[in-house]
Amino acid sequence: MSSSDPLRRVPAVPKTLRWVGFGTAAQGSLGLIVAVIFIVREALGHKEVAISGYGTAMWFVVIGGSVFAGGIALIRGKRWGRAISLMAQILLLPVSYYLYTSGLPAIGIPVAILAVVLLALLFAPASVTWLEASDLPPDA
Repeated sequence: MSSSDPLRRVPAVPKTLRWVGFGTAAQGSLGLIVAVIFIVREALGHKEVAISGYGTAMWFVVIGGSVFAGGIALIRGKRWGRAISLMAQILLLPVSYYLYTSGLPAIGIPVAILAVVLLALLFAPASVTWLEASDLPPDA
């Protein structure tokens, strides 16, 4: 078979990466939900002196949407989603510490656990082997 043959077998995405994709997409979904909450609050007249509700919502749309897209990409077997997921988990670790030390351990501990679990799955042998396979089609 030639390399351009459409019947060429592509290795299946490992379950470890699919779980990372689901977890990352869930994190992105939460960011998008927060954006909607900020928009609704601002539209209903709630005013903050220090922040702009619409501006903060836009930030959450960009970041949450990107993280959501990275999660969906991993579920679909696109390698570019790994970088987004990796950065999100690395950034969530200090956030979880801040939440824990700010008197919100009920939020901080689950955030930390999820970030560590997703990082472990990202670097699981099955994930790494699949991600560095040379016979994968280019991401498009």
